[in-house]
Amino acid sequence: MAKPPSRRSSAGEIAQFLNKSKTITQFVEKQPRLIFAIDATASRQPTWDTACQLQAGMFRATDEVATLAVQLCYYRGFHEFRASRWINDSARLGQLMASVYCEGGHTQIARLLRHALAEQRKSKVRALVFIGDAVEENPDTLCDLAGQCGLLQLPLFLFQEGGNRGVEQTFRSMARLSGGAYARFDARSAGTLAALLGAVASYAAGGRAALEKSTGDSAKLLLKQLKP
Repeated sequence: MAKPPSRRSSAGEIAQFLNKSKTITQFVEKQPRLIFAIDATASRQPTWDTACQLQAGMFRATDEVATLAVQLCYYRGFHEFRASRWINDSARLGQLMASVYCEGGHTQIARLLRHALAEQRKSKVRALVFIGDAVEENPDTLCDLAGQCGLLQLPLFLFQEGGNRGVEQTFRSMARLSGGAYARFDARSAGTLAALLGAVASYAAGGRAALEKSTGDSAKLLLKQLKP
C-alpha cells in the first residue's frame, strides 16, 4: 500500500525554522569563547579518559558567571588536526571527546596556535587551554606564535603532564609571552587538573575579576602569572 504524500512545510514554517537557527547561532557567537585543546597522540591515552571526565567541571565552574562556548581541538596520528564547531553544551562536548581515540604521531602545537590566531581574528576568544606532555617542534617557532597570541590578547593556559624539563621551559615561555599561565600535573593529580580547568573557565567567562573571587589554590597560582 502506497504511503500518503508527506505534508510540505509552508514558506512561513521554513522561514520560522531558519530564523530560529539564526537566533541560536547568534546566541552562541555572543557567548565568551574558550578553545580547549589536547594532545591526542599515543602517550596521552591514559589521561585522555581523565580529561573527558574533567571537562564538565569547566562548565560547572562558570554557572554563576556566564555560559561558555567551547571549541574542542586535538591532534594525533599523521598530520591529523581537528577542531569542532563552537559548543555551549557540556554533554555534547563530552560525547565528542568520548568518540576520540589516541593515535601515535608528532606534536602539532604550532598548527594549533595558528588555528587559534585565525579564530581570534574572526571573533574574540577569551583563552586557550592546552593539555600535553611533549614538544617535538622548534621552541623558537612556538614562542613566536605565543607572542602573536599575546599581541591579539589571547592568553595561553598550558598544563603539562609529567616532568620533562624541556617541555616545562617551552610551556613556561609560551605562557609568559602570551600573557597566560603554566601549571604541571601528573596522572595522580586529576583533582589538581580539574581545579585548574575550572579556574581558567571562570577567567574565560568573567575575566580576571571572576578569577579573583575564587579562593582556591589553582586560581591563586594562575593569578600570580597573569598580567594585571
